[in-house]
Amino acid sequence: MQFIDIKAIHSRSAAKIDAAVAEVFAHGRYINGPEVYQLEALLGEFLGSPGAPLHCVAVASGTMALEVALRALGIGPGDEVITTPFTWISTAETIALVGATPVFADIEADTYTIDPKEVEKAITSKTKAIIPVDLFGQMADYPALEAIANKHGLIIIEDAAQSFGAEQNGCKAGTMGAVATTSFFPAKPLGGYGDGGAVFTKDAALAETIRAVTNHGCKDREAHYILGTNGRCDSLQAAIIQAKFPNFRDEEIERRQKVGQRYTDALKGRFVTPAIRPGNSHIYAQYTIRSKNRDSLGEALRAKNIPSAVYYRHPLHQQAVFAHLPSTKASYRVTEQAAREVISLPFHPYLSEAQQDLVIQSLLRFAD
Repeated sequence: MQFIDIKAIHSRSAAKIDAAVAEVFAHGRYINGPEVYQLEALLGEFLGSPGAPLHCVAVASGTMALEVALRALGIGPGDEVITTPFTWISTAETIALVGATPVFADIEADTYTIDPKEVEKAITSKTKAIIPVDLFGQMADYPALEAIANKHGLIIIEDAAQSFGAEQNGCKAGTMGAVATTSFFPAKPLGGYGDGGAVFTKDAALAETIRAVTNHGCKDREAHYILGTNGRCDSLQAAIIQAKFPNFRDEEIERRQKVGQRYTDALKGRFVTPAIRPGNSHIYAQYTIRSKNRDSLGEALRAKNIPSAVYYRHPLHQQAVFAHLPSTKASYRVTEQAAREVISLPFHPYLSEAQQDLVIQSLLRFAD
């Protein structure tokens, strides 16, 4: 059994992927080929509408998407950006890379997303932005976060690396805040076959700046008007993601939700299963439960040849690279407890009922 069966996902789109890659080889435009712009249009329409698509800029990775967004918004030295300590390091890493200071705020115990009440407590005169992370596959509490941002004049950057395909009150992940970002890392809900990502915004002028930042700060060749970087998405990755997208949209979103709900129906009451905020749908980038005997549970699953993973065993405020930050001196009680208890189960849209039943039965035997 695979933790995430990328081969099974590939098989559903293999012929389209082969044809798309062959087309790139045929025209030879490996950087800024037509597939990049086609993918941007496709994703922008998916998040917006045929008449009002979002602006989308494809980039080299989910990490680059965050860095580019911060640079385009003018966030840098002297600024503070509030985010969660319970996430992959990219979210805070990119804040530091642009010269700003990451400030951590604790999470909600049930959804694992940043707690708006803790965000408001962390705001200072230097706070410029908030980066909520849509952790494990559902969106953060954006109504509450937007109210706080509007009250204090702050920017929201949505980190939708784990939530692409999810919704909140009819709005899709990737549409929140001034800018949203996502990742096409292979294990993500919509994964490529290497690194890739995208930045989304409703603001046409900001989209133009984002595109310039990804291309060494220039709009026209050798005319560099701002400091940029090489953040471009290559044509091969764009072709692959574009070829995979129809199956993701038409089949995998629904299948992911069905597999997740089947786990929950079987395990609720015996384990702490994912809580879904009212108005949210869940895409289950990971299906994560909690157990006070997490390590013993992982060993019991391994004995049955069932893989599992822990996201995240070491929160960001405990990482050596951030030890100098003032906010790491605080205790983040909810985050620290989650880090001791969470464990993620095998999950992908084509997990068979027989495979899932094996996982469920092993978990229930452990709980007895």
